Amino acid sequence: MIRPSDIERKKLLLNAVIPVLFVAFLWAIKLIETGFQLSFVSYGIDPMHLRGLRGILFAPFIHGSLKHLFNNSIPLLILTWACFYFYQNISWRVLFFIWIFSGLGTWLIGRPAYHIGASSIIYGLFSFLFFSGIFRKNTRLAALSLLVIFLYGSMVWGIFPDFNRQKNISWEGHLSGALTGLVLAVIYRKKLVFEEEKTEEPEDIGDDFFYFRYMPVRDDFLKKSKPVIHIKSYKIKENDTEGTPRNSPPKQQLKKPEITYQIKRK
Repeated sequence: MIRPSDIERKKLLLNAVIPVLFVAFLWAIKLIETGFQLSFVSYGIDPMHLRGLRGILFAPFIHGSLKHLFNNSIPLLILTWACFYFYQNISWRVLFFIWIFSGLGTWLIGRPAYHIGASSIIYGLFSFLFFSGIFRKNTRLAALSLLVIFLYGSMVWGIFPDFNRQKNISWEGHLSGALTGLVLAVIYRKKLVFEEEKTEEPEDIGDDFFYFRYMPVRDDFLKKSKPVIHIKSYKIKENDTEGTPRNSPPKQQLKKPEITYQIKRK
């Protein structure tokens, strides 16, 4: 029998695979660039130039230095994992749209320079996770929003040009990513992102007493399986206690129904 704790543990690990591989790929690119003394900066976003459009796809893979990549790795890993874990049904679409539209926004409003780095994706994920939890009014997702703002709340200053005194910081990319995340949070505010546990209290109907509790299996490999629930009903027999002998058997006690779960795999 598969326990819910085992399923959640497996989900934690499975949803961390893509973020870990992505960050590892970024480091591999930077090590190749450094080891062979190459420069991929020209593949970044060059605003308002047709050639610079290729940077929409390639810019997040390119970083100016090891320090630049290190500063982006931890928030990128955490925020990407949070998106895949808590928004599993729409995570790929959210990541794709943030990638494309944050890059496109940078190409439209950016200064005449090469804009590189994954910070636009970080700001997009940060904005999406924060606003989505607020819009949905879901306790679990609202708690995630508070955690995100607690860990990376200072990032909000990165979208304003006056707070970026260093000329090599692309506030345009930060702003484009944050706006894209906000728009996506609005668009997907009513989209189902995970199946919540459903519990129905016992319901008394006439002389029959039914107890029902259903916990859906939320693991990806069991999505197509259907739990078959066998419910036993118990009929309450009223015994008239008036006028019965003192040694008569006690009144029948109500027992909790037995529920078994069977998973039918296709």
